[in-house]
Amino acid sequence: MSTFKALLATQEEGKFAASIQQIPRDSLPSGGVLVRVVYSSLNYKDGLAVMGKPGVIRKYPMVPGVDFAGIVEESDSAAFRPGDKVVVTGSGTSEVFWGGYAQFARLNAEYIVPLPPGLTLVQAMGVGTAGFTAMQSVMALEDHGLKPGGREVLVTGATGGVGSVAVAILARLGYKVVASTGRAELQGYLRSLGAGEILDRAALAAPSKKPLETERWAAAIDSVGGDTLAGLLRSVALAGSVASCGLAGGPTLNTTVFPFILRGVNLLGIDSARVPNARRREIWARVTRDLPLDLLDSMIRVAPLEEVFALGEQILAGKIRGRTVIDVNA
Repeated sequence: MSTFKALLATQEEGKFAASIQQIPRDSLPSGGVLVRVVYSSLNYKDGLAVMGKPGVIRKYPMVPGVDFAGIVEESDSAAFRPGDKVVVTGSGTSEVFWGGYAQFARLNAEYIVPLPPGLTLVQAMGVGTAGFTAMQSVMALEDHGLKPGGREVLVTGATGGVGSVAVAILARLGYKVVASTGRAELQGYLRSLGAGEILDRAALAAPSKKPLETERWAAAIDSVGGDTLAGLLRSVALAGSVASCGLAGGPTLNTTVFPFILRGVNLLGIDSARVPNARRREIWARVTRDLPLDLLDSMIRVAPLEEVFALGEQILAGKIRGRTVIDVNA
């Protein structure tokens, strides 16, 4: 095969364009590990990239898709051999390295992990960057003292990818989970994942003149940012922690220092892109242990590559439930 199908984004004279086309195999970089991509996934970051929003793609032309799972075709690394099933999440893909919205991808071995035992390629992309980030967030909260049996743990943006996986993992680990969403019609879905209570997101984002509210949350995983993050910080209990991992509600944080200096609240930044390979493997091992696969399967919808443009609009508008896996060969 001298060419392969890919979604290629370009920018000329400041004008963004993206289309699915056949591109030459020799367009891929030399060296590294050549992967025949089977599936990719849809994350908020992918929506930004395919819609030409600033802040993701750093150089053009670019193949978006921060995640991919597939089978090794060639390798210059002793760590991987042809036929190995592998997974990539983040690591600069869709930013400076060509990503997963293509039938082939080539990347250095340091960014690649073996397909975790017990997962299919579809399930690995059902996890993807969103689920990886959720597990990384849970582990960060644990590193700062979170244990089951205490106060409630809040998950914002709960019907999205990060939120859905976070709810399922936390419930499996024995936490009392409160899920925040603006989509009342999906309360049943959230309860099926393990949420004990559903909270309207408007309640969190509502303006308040008080720098602190009644202590409620032992911890929180926030993929929304903006007013939602500012609001929940006012109610985090003494020495509680918040894992901040997204900005669907905006990048600006209007808060005071009072949660930090009067309650010792920890605000933990979660960067899932620049994670060392050994740590990546630890996080994936926890995913296979702590995420119920039946619940993961219930979150997944598989869509062809041609639908990515419409799906990109939908995820930016907050209309995607759970996880969308992209079949790049369909």
